[in-house]
Amino acid sequence: MLVDFNTLPEESRVWIYQANRSFTDDEISEIKSKLDIFITNWTAHGADLQAGYLIKYKRFIVIAINQGLNAATGCSIDASVHFIQQLEKDYDVDLMDKMNVSYKQGDFIAYKNLLDFKKMAKEKAVSKNTIVFNNLVNNIAEFNENWEVPASESWHSRFIK
Repeated sequence: MLVDFNTLPEESRVWIYQANRSFTDDEISEIKSKLDIFITNWTAHGADLQAGYLIKYKRFIVIAINQGLNAATGCSIDASVHFIQQLEKDYDVDLMDKMNVSYKQGDFIAYKNLLDFKKMAKEKAVSKNTIVFNNLVNNIAEFNENWEVPASESWHSRFIK
């Protein structure tokens, strides 16, 4: 059951998929339509899942589910992964690689593989104050508080001296 992301409880589980490039406005419109259909029909063992989504910065797809109503199961999580993999194919984009880092450079969202990010940290091209996206947050409360943070407050801090 599709609901507005902002109406979901703070303990709702989130999954964040970052794209290796920005989506165009037309792609975002198409992806929203596909997400609407997918989430409207998303179930766990026949029970509706109360879920919503956001697309942030034309680059991140954030899906949240109210686990208090009906919890996602292995099969329903698999279904969401297959949906995201289909988006990857449809739009020739990488959404599943967790070994990449997105961070802010002014108003621009930069995207680097982890090795390049480590190198940039060593060369002081990024600092502890660089705003990074911590895609490891688990729920909406963490998403709101700890998703977009200085590198010093994220797992990225281990690379920055």
